[in-house]
Amino acid sequence: MNNQDTPVISFVAKSGSGKTTLLEKVIKRLKEHGIRLAVIKHDAHQFDMDKPGKDTWRLTQAGADITAISSPAKVAVIEKVGEEKQLDEIIGMISTVDLVLTEGFKQGNKPKIEVFRSAAHKNLLCNASELLAIASDVEWNIGVPCYDINDIEGITGAVLRYMQSFSTAAAAGNRSLPV
Repeated sequence: MNNQDTPVISFVAKSGSGKTTLLEKVIKRLKEHGIRLAVIKHDAHQFDMDKPGKDTWRLTQAGADITAISSPAKVAVIEKVGEEKQLDEIIGMISTVDLVLTEGFKQGNKPKIEVFRSAAHKNLLCNASELLAIASDVEWNIGVPCYDINDIEGITGAVLRYMQSFSTAAAAGNRSLPV
């Protein structure tokens, strides 16, 4: 599948809002629908996936700029970069999925589902024009579907509907599907 034909949805929120918990539940439901998906997590801080002392860590410490590890079940590639890669560059490295979900990338140009928890927020992060939906513990009436933060069926339904409209638009040659 061409990455331009793959829908991307970003789940965005302030820290402590429950993005990861919500994404876990939505991913499980999407998998029940037979969706093959990728998730890209944005980390504003430096992270390290390698374990000190393991072979890949040692090879990276020796100076490798890219270290890959492969097994019959998984492949992982760790690349040192001079500057943060843009979301579209990361998406370009992904293949054979029906959907890409991101956690974070609130400044990105992909449609978003904003997770809002009143204990962590006062205001929405996004404008209505950027949003597919809101998952919240309070009601929002800004012209965007608003689901209870625990309404996994509703939120998953919004993702599935977007995937369908994206596929229809892509088949018609429309690459700039509005939110």
